Amino acid sequence: MSALGNLVAGVAHEINNPVGFLGGNIQPALDYIKDIFSLIDSYQQEYSPPSGVIQDEIEAIGLDYIREDLPKLVGSMQEGVKRIRDISTSLRTFSRADSDRPVACNIHDGTDSTILILKHRLKSSETRPEIQVIKEYGQLPLVECFAGQLNQVFMNI
Repeated sequence: MSALGNLVAGVAHEINNPVGFLGGNIQPALDYIKDIFSLIDSYQQEYSPPSGVIQDEIEAIGLDYIREDLPKLVGSMQEGVKRIRDISTSLRTFSRADSDRPVACNIHDGTDSTILILKHRLKSSETRPEIQVIKEYGQLPLVECFAGQLNQVFMNI
């Protein structure tokens, strides 16, 4: 069990490297997009009306649609990166505590990571409706426990 926990933690750590790269480059990409659109606007003001060839190309590529959709597309990528980061964090939280002695842990972290890992099981299917999870956490002190085993209990519940 401890080896499996170490493997999961290692995989989660390795996922963080490319996710960090993607997450760190999304905002500069959005800035570049904004700059390119600003340059296109300047060209359109300076060289108005555009030649027939340029106007045909603008229509062929759907420039107005691209101008509207590209920031949304990159925003979706940003949300995907956030979800991957959350899953990776949950995997590390879930597996980190497979130690040979009790450690102080936050019970909320364990339940949150378990819920995220099992999120696919909460969605509706042909045989069951969606399961809605309502979290109303109170303030809890850190608990000395075998967190990996406790997380496994949450998983089994």
